[in-house]
Amino acid sequence: MPQLPPEQDNDAYVRAVHDKGLAFDLGTMSRRRMLAAVGGAGAIAVAGGALIGASGKADAAAAACLAEVESETAGPFPADGTNGPDVRKVSGVVRNDIRSSFGTSSTVATGVPLTFSLVINNLSCAPLAGVAVYAWHCDKLGRYSLYSSGATNENYLRGIAATDATGKVTFTTIYPAAYSGRWPHIHFEVYTSVADATSGTGLIRKTSQIALPKDTSTAVYASSSGYTGSTANMRRTTLASDMVFGDDLAAREMATVTGSVAAGYVANLAITVNL
Repeated sequence: MPQLPPEQDNDAYVRAVHDKGLAFDLGTMSRRRMLAAVGGAGAIAVAGGALIGASGKADAAAAACLAEVESETAGPFPADGTNGPDVRKVSGVVRNDIRSSFGTSSTVATGVPLTFSLVINNLSCAPLAGVAVYAWHCDKLGRYSLYSSGATNENYLRGIAATDATGKVTFTTIYPAAYSGRWPHIHFEVYTSVADATSGTGLIRKTSQIALPKDTSTAVYASSSGYTGSTANMRRTTLASDMVFGDDLAAREMATVTGSVAAGYVANLAITVNL
């Protein structure tokens, strides 16, 4: 099963952002570190770096919006040109339904239905319309298309789509497996536009992951024999032991999921990205 490489050195990032000010610092703190810094109350930063008295739900919402989602590893199977193939440049990759392969194959990945949405805001808590999201994840056997044995000739469960006027982008897919050492998750990259995402040279503005809840994942894997090995892998893995989500238990990356195995699931996550 796939194994992810260690995180890259952080020195370059620190040098780049060391003098961006209080608003940036608060925006990049995890919820846990932010609450520790302000003692769970006190002042928080709002758009433009101004400080307001923190009390009540409005302040909590502002703090959550200002905190940028963590940058995470793309893993060894991104198909974005950094490690082998670059599916972003292939005609047909711009789509919302990512269940089937496209191009030379029409194979459809099967599994429990999942629709997931990201709502993307900027550091001023305003929706980012027209930005592109490239999303990908493993199939019900834990395989990544274009890389894993048995799926090297497929490019299913990968796609690029743009956010609407509310900053929302939605993909139709299947529930991903839980493979050895990893909590159930979906990878994504954010680009300024679809043109940037599909050009092969556009800058990746954010790379991160979506975590899926334990109860939902457990129900999916218990109900479907097609998710071979996922129940056992889920039993051996915790958020704390996960190599990506373990540092803050996916504080800003855990989706809210509703639905059922029979009807399918809907996952939603709102994030902040600094473009």
